[in-house]
Amino acid sequence: MAGNSIKNKKQYKALKRKGMSKTRAAKISNAGKSASRKGGRKGGRKSKK
Repeated sequence: MAGNSIKNKKQYKALKRKGMSKTRAAKISNAGKSASRKGGRKGGRKSKK
């Protein structure tokens, strides 16, 4: 496993079982709840388009 840098180890293990790479699984499991609710975006600012 990636060591102490993983915040949500349960989610990390589940993603690894599905075949995801270590790096990508670690990024997703460390993103937090707010990122998953906003479609992967962490910040509070809205982007202009």
